[in-house]
Amino acid sequence: MSDKTYNVLFVDTNNSARSIIGEAILKRLGVGRFSAYSAGSEGYGTIHPYTLDLLRNLNHPVDDLRSKTWTEFTGFGAPTMDFIFFVCDNAMNRAMQSTAPRFTGEPMIAPWGVPDPTLVEGSEAEKRHAFADVYGQLTRRLEIFVNLPIQGLDRLTIEKRIGEMGR
Repeated sequence: MSDKTYNVLFVDTNNSARSIIGEAILKRLGVGRFSAYSAGSEGYGTIHPYTLDLLRNLNHPVDDLRSKTWTEFTGFGAPTMDFIFFVCDNAMNRAMQSTAPRFTGEPMIAPWGVPDPTLVEGSEAEKRHAFADVYGQLTRRLEIFVNLPIQGLDRLTIEKRIGEMGR
């Protein structure tokens, strides 16, 4: 792979929390090397308020974030993805079905499943902690990812490494 800006798509089911968090983190960590996007296999329509609160409190810009479906990243005019990280097992399973959309290019795909913080029950503090935990998990993975010497590695090695990061 040449010296270029790599397109990365984070996918979950609703595009309301995990994938949005991944997008925001990579936009900060990957400046100049990576362009980050997010989508949902089903789409939700809105970003969860705790997601926006968390990102604002951590000084991430949120004005350009929006919930969208993965069909926005297929077909004519869509950015060609180099990497797709499924942060949700359900979205990954849907992507493997024959009815799922096909992304342009030949992206490297890895399952990076993390728990869905929108499903946590309990006090407000417990719910917010779940969002912060997802943020921490994705930050650790993305810190490793952005430091991979992508230009110096072959495709199989990169696929192996990004797969290992999701475990």
